[in-house]
This record gives sequence, structure tokens and C-alpha cells, in this order.
Amino acid sequence: MARPVLTGTAAPRALGEYPPVGLHQTGPQPPLGAPARTTVNLGTGSGSVPGGMAGAAQRAGTAPPSALRRPGRGPRRANLQIKRFDPWSVLKLSLVLGVALFFVWLVAVGVLYAVLDGMGVWDKVNGTANELFSANANAAAEPLISAGRVFGVAAIIGAVNIVLFSALATVAAFVYNVSADLAGGLEVTLAERE
Repeated sequence: MARPVLTGTAAPRALGEYPPVGLHQTGPQPPLGAPARTTVNLGTGSGSVPGGMAGAAQRAGTAPPSALRRPGRGPRRANLQIKRFDPWSVLKLSLVLGVALFFVWLVAVGVLYAVLDGMGVWDKVNGTANELFSANANAAAEPLISAGRVFGVAAIIGAVNIVLFSALATVAAFVYNVSADLAGGLEVTLAERE
């Protein structure tokens, strides 16, 4: 059986040989009547276009054809319908997004608390609250607004939002699936880049 002939810059690496630069592995020619040998060009092409196609396209003076575009015609378009959302995948995604939004919420509350504390707003609010609600002026009252209370309430609100967001997204997936079965799903047009 005839050994295939490898040419190009990657041929020495594939054959385990390292000849001087510019030489190609051609091998002896088969005798007459023998089956033709397979030639594989492992040249360096650009991108996903094989080296032979890129060289032929460069010799012809044109750019190599793109795998994403049909030459001579506009970009391909596809009209699709979204028929169904998997409720389990919607629940997982909404839980991940809910936890991410929970941390965003805590950071926003922390920044707002720090800014208002720097302006002295909490001191004035706590002083006014102590004057209004203090029955015994001699007893030291606990401040109405403190960092612990603010972040505790913010954490409770954020946890409730995670549960509500996940539950509503999952119910919305069920409602969409039923509606899409009755009236058809959302139509989406996909097109290649121009």
C-alpha cells in the first residue's frame, strides 16, 4: 500500500522529520499501473480556510469565501418560533440571577447608608427620634437607625426578592408554554452579520 505524501510547512512535524526550511516531502513517484498516492497539504492557511484554498483565492485576486456568508446573496435569515421554556432551567437561571441581584442590592444599600452617614443624616434622625419617643429622658435610648438594623432589613428584603423573583419567573414559564400551545410562540428572525 502506498504511503501518502504530505507537503507544506507542517509536514515535517507530522512525519517526525525536520528538513531545512523550504524543502517539501515529496517521496518517490509510484510506478505505472500502481494506485495513485494521496497528497495532503498541511500548509498554513488563514483562519478556517485550508491553505490550498487561501492560496488559490489569493492567486485569483479575491478573498477566500467565508463559511458564514453565501457569495452573491445577502445574509441568510431564519424565522423561528420560541415554542417552550423549560421551567426547571428557568428556575435555575432565576435563582442564580436572584442571588446576584441580592448582592447588588446589599452593595447599593451599603453605599447609600455610607453616603447618608457621612452627611450626618442618621445622627439627626436618631436625635429627633430620641426626643419624640423617649419617655424617660435619663435612660440612654438605642438609636433608631444603625448599620446592623439597616443591613438586617436589607438582607430580609433581598431574600424575599430572591424567592419571589424565582417563583414568578417559573410561573411565567408555565404560562408562556400554555399560551404558546394555544396561540403560537414568539416569532424571532435570525440573520447573519452583514
